[in-house]
Amino acid sequence: MADEQHEDFLVFADEDEASQANAGPEQELWKLIIVDDEQEVHHLTRMVLGDFEFDGKRLEFVSAYSESEAKRVIRDHPDAAVILLDVVMDRDDSGLSLVKYVREELKFQSVRIILRTGQPGQAPEKVVISSYDINDYKEKTELTAQKLYTTIMSALRSYRDIRVIENNKLGLEKIIHASADLFELKSLKKFASGVLTQLTSILNLHKNA
Repeated sequence: MADEQHEDFLVFADEDEASQANAGPEQELWKLIIVDDEQEVHHLTRMVLGDFEFDGKRLEFVSAYSESEAKRVIRDHPDAAVILLDVVMDRDDSGLSLVKYVREELKFQSVRIILRTGQPGQAPEKVVISSYDINDYKEKTELTAQKLYTTIMSALRSYRDIRVIENNKLGLEKIIHASADLFELKSLKKFASGVLTQLTSILNLHKNA
Protein backbone atom coordinates (compact mmCIF):
# COMPACT_ATOMS: atom_id res chain seq x y z
CA MET A 1 0.00 0.00 0.00
CA ALA A 2 2.81 2.39 0.89
CA ASP A 3 4.57 1.67 -2.43
CA GLU A 4 1.36 2.40 -4.34
CA GLN A 5 0.93 5.68 -2.47
CA HIS A 6 4.44 6.80 -3.27
CA GLU A 7 4.08 5.76 -6.92
CA ASP A 8 0.96 7.94 -7.09
CA PHE A 9 2.83 10.72 -5.32
CA LEU A 10 5.58 10.59 -7.95
CA VAL A 11 2.99 10.84 -10.70
CA PHE A 12 1.48 13.92 -9.05
CA ALA A 13 4.94 15.36 -8.50
CA ASP A 14 5.74 14.99 -12.19
CA GLU A 15 2.47 16.69 -13.10
CA ASP A 16 3.23 19.57 -10.71
CA GLU A 17 6.73 20.00 -12.16
CA ALA A 18 5.32 20.03 -15.69
CA SER A 19 2.71 22.67 -14.81
CA GLN A 20 5.37 24.80 -13.11
CA ALA A 21 7.60 24.57 -16.17
CA ASN A 22 4.73 25.68 -18.40
CA ALA A 23 3.94 28.55 -16.07
CA GLY A 24 7.44 29.99 -16.55
CA PRO A 25 10.34 30.47 -14.11
CA GLU A 26 9.18 33.88 -12.87
CA GLN A 27 5.68 32.86 -11.81
CA GLU A 28 5.31 32.33 -8.08
CA LEU A 29 3.02 29.66 -6.63
CA TRP A 30 1.16 29.27 -3.34
CA LYS A 31 2.49 26.12 -1.68
CA LEU A 32 -0.20 23.83 -0.22
CA ILE A 33 0.83 20.82 1.89
CA ILE A 34 -1.70 17.97 2.10
CA VAL A 35 -1.22 15.66 5.09
CA ASP A 36 -3.52 12.63 5.10
CA ASP A 37 -3.10 8.84 5.17
CA GLU A 38 -5.85 8.32 2.57
CA GLN A 39 -4.68 8.45 -1.05
CA GLU A 40 -8.18 9.41 -2.23
CA VAL A 41 -8.13 12.58 -0.12
CA HIS A 42 -4.97 13.73 -1.88
CA HIS A 43 -6.44 12.92 -5.28
CA LEU A 44 -9.73 14.74 -4.65
CA THR A 45 -8.02 17.78 -3.15
CA ARG A 46 -5.75 18.15 -6.19
CA MET A 47 -8.67 17.63 -8.55
CA VAL A 48 -10.94 20.19 -6.84
CA LEU A 49 -8.20 22.82 -6.55
CA GLY A 50 -6.47 22.08 -9.84
CA ASP A 51 -7.55 25.36 -11.46
CA PHE A 52 -7.44 27.45 -8.26
CA GLU A 53 -5.87 30.89 -8.59
CA PHE A 54 -5.44 33.77 -6.14
CA ASP A 55 -3.61 37.05 -6.74
CA GLY A 56 -2.42 35.75 -10.10
CA LYS A 57 -0.73 32.70 -8.55
CA ARG A 58 -1.78 29.06 -8.72
CA LEU A 59 -1.20 26.25 -6.22
CA GLU A 60 1.76 23.94 -5.83
CA PHE A 61 0.76 20.69 -4.10
CA VAL A 62 3.04 18.78 -1.73
CA SER A 63 1.85 15.50 -0.17
CA ALA A 64 2.64 13.58 3.01
CA TYR A 65 0.94 10.34 4.10
CA SER A 66 2.12 9.84 7.69
CA GLU A 67 3.13 11.81 10.75
CA SER A 68 6.85 11.19 10.27
CA GLU A 69 6.74 12.02 6.57
CA ALA A 70 4.74 15.16 7.31
CA LYS A 71 7.40 16.40 9.76
CA ARG A 72 10.06 16.07 7.07
CA VAL A 73 7.95 17.65 4.34
CA ILE A 74 6.85 20.62 6.45
CA ARG A 75 10.40 21.20 7.69
CA ASP A 76 11.69 21.15 4.10
CA HIS A 77 9.05 23.67 2.93
CA PRO A 78 9.18 26.66 5.30
CA ASP A 79 7.55 28.79 2.59
CA ALA A 80 4.32 26.77 2.64
CA ALA A 81 1.23 28.98 2.78
CA VAL A 82 -1.36 26.41 3.91
CA ILE A 83 -1.33 22.95 5.52
CA LEU A 84 -4.43 20.76 5.15
CA LEU A 85 -3.94 18.43 8.10
CA ASP A 86 -5.72 15.19 8.97
CA VAL A 87 -6.10 14.40 12.68
CA VAL A 88 -6.08 10.58 12.81
CA MET A 89 -3.20 8.90 10.96
CA ASP A 90 -0.48 6.78 12.59
CA ARG A 91 -2.02 7.68 15.94
CA ASP A 92 -5.34 9.13 17.07
CA ASP A 93 -3.67 12.49 17.70
CA SER A 94 -1.09 12.58 14.89
CA GLY A 95 -2.50 15.81 13.48
CA LEU A 96 -2.55 17.56 16.84
CA SER A 97 1.06 16.53 17.50
CA LEU A 98 2.01 17.99 14.13
CA VAL A 99 0.37 21.30 15.03
CA LYS A 100 2.60 21.56 18.10
CA TYR A 101 5.63 20.53 16.04
CA VAL A 102 4.98 23.28 13.47
CA ARG A 103 4.22 26.06 15.94
CA GLU A 104 6.49 25.22 18.89
CA GLU A 105 9.50 23.38 17.43
CA LEU A 106 9.78 24.77 13.91
CA LYS A 107 8.38 28.17 14.98
CA PHE A 108 6.46 28.49 11.70
CA GLN A 109 3.83 31.08 12.62
CA SER A 110 2.83 32.39 9.18
CA VAL A 111 1.59 29.15 7.64
CA ARG A 112 -2.17 28.64 7.92
CA ILE A 113 -3.14 25.27 9.40
CA ILE A 114 -6.54 23.84 8.50
CA LEU A 115 -7.46 20.73 10.45
CA ARG A 116 -9.55 18.19 8.51
CA THR A 117 -11.02 15.21 10.28
CA GLY A 118 -13.26 12.32 9.37
CA GLN A 119 -13.63 11.40 13.04
CA PRO A 120 -14.65 14.57 14.91
CA GLY A 121 -15.24 12.59 18.08
CA GLN A 122 -11.51 11.96 18.34
CA ALA A 123 -10.78 15.68 18.42
CA PRO A 124 -13.85 17.78 19.37
CA GLU A 125 -13.84 21.18 17.67
CA LYS A 126 -14.25 23.28 20.82
CA VAL A 127 -11.33 21.57 22.58
CA VAL A 128 -9.04 21.70 19.55
CA ILE A 129 -9.75 25.35 18.67
CA SER A 130 -9.06 26.51 22.23
CA SER A 131 -6.02 24.32 22.88
CA TYR A 132 -4.12 24.31 19.57
CA ASP A 133 -2.85 27.09 17.31
CA ILE A 134 -4.85 26.20 14.20
CA ASN A 135 -6.64 28.55 11.83
CA ASP A 136 -9.65 26.48 10.84
CA TYR A 137 -11.39 23.19 11.66
CA LYS A 138 -13.39 21.21 9.12
CA GLU A 139 -15.13 17.86 9.11
CA LYS A 140 -14.45 15.99 5.88
CA THR A 141 -18.16 15.32 5.41
CA GLU A 142 -18.96 19.06 5.37
CA LEU A 143 -16.04 20.09 3.16
CA THR A 144 -17.67 20.13 -0.26
CA ALA A 145 -15.76 21.27 -3.35
CA GLN A 146 -17.13 24.81 -3.02
CA LYS A 147 -16.39 25.02 0.72
CA LEU A 148 -12.86 23.72 0.20
CA TYR A 149 -12.30 26.37 -2.47
CA THR A 150 -13.62 29.08 -0.14
CA THR A 151 -11.59 27.82 2.81
CA ILE A 152 -8.33 27.89 0.85
CA MET A 153 -9.12 31.34 -0.55
CA SER A 154 -9.68 32.70 2.96
CA ALA A 155 -6.51 31.05 4.29
CA LEU A 156 -4.38 32.49 1.47
CA ARG A 157 -5.74 35.99 2.07
CA SER A 158 -4.69 35.73 5.70
CA TYR A 159 -1.28 34.34 4.77
CA ARG A 160 -0.69 37.11 2.21
CA ASP A 161 -1.59 39.82 4.73
CA ILE A 162 0.66 38.30 7.40
CA ARG A 163 3.57 38.20 4.95
CA VAL A 164 3.01 41.87 4.05
CA ILE A 165 3.13 42.81 7.74
CA GLU A 166 6.29 40.74 8.27
CA ASN A 167 8.00 42.35 5.27
CA ASN A 168 6.99 45.81 6.49
CA LYS A 169 8.51 45.00 9.87
CA LEU A 170 11.72 43.82 8.22
CA GLY A 171 11.92 47.01 6.15
CA LEU A 172 11.38 49.21 9.20
CA GLU A 173 14.06 47.37 11.15
CA LYS A 174 16.56 48.01 8.36
CA ILE A 175 15.66 51.71 8.29
CA ILE A 176 15.96 52.06 12.08
CA HIS A 177 19.35 50.33 12.15
CA ALA A 178 20.62 52.57 9.35
CA SER A 179 19.25 55.86 10.69
CA ALA A 180 21.63 55.93 13.66
CA ASP A 181 24.50 56.81 11.35
CA LEU A 182 22.80 57.71 8.10
CA PHE A 183 25.70 59.41 6.37
CA GLU A 184 28.05 56.45 6.41
CA LEU A 185 28.04 54.60 3.07
CA LYS A 186 27.22 51.28 4.73
CA SER A 187 24.25 52.80 6.55
CA LEU A 188 22.97 54.44 3.39
CA LYS A 189 22.90 51.05 1.72
CA LYS A 190 20.95 49.58 4.66
CA PHE A 191 18.57 52.54 4.59
CA ALA A 192 17.93 52.11 0.85
CA SER A 193 17.47 48.37 1.30
CA GLY A 194 14.89 48.97 4.04
CA VAL A 195 12.97 51.46 1.90
CA LEU A 196 12.92 49.03 -1.04
CA THR A 197 11.71 46.21 1.20
CA GLN A 198 8.88 48.43 2.40
CA LEU A 199 7.91 49.43 -1.15
CA THR A 200 7.89 45.91 -2.59
CA SER A 201 5.76 44.75 0.35
CA ILE A 202 3.28 47.64 0.17
CA LEU A 203 2.92 47.34 -3.62
CA ASN A 204 2.72 43.52 -3.37
CA LEU A 205 5.60 43.11 -5.81
CA HIS A 206 7.88 40.11 -6.35
CA LYS A 207 10.68 40.04 -3.77
CA ASN A 208 13.30 40.55 -6.52
CA ALA A 209 11.48 43.53 -8.07
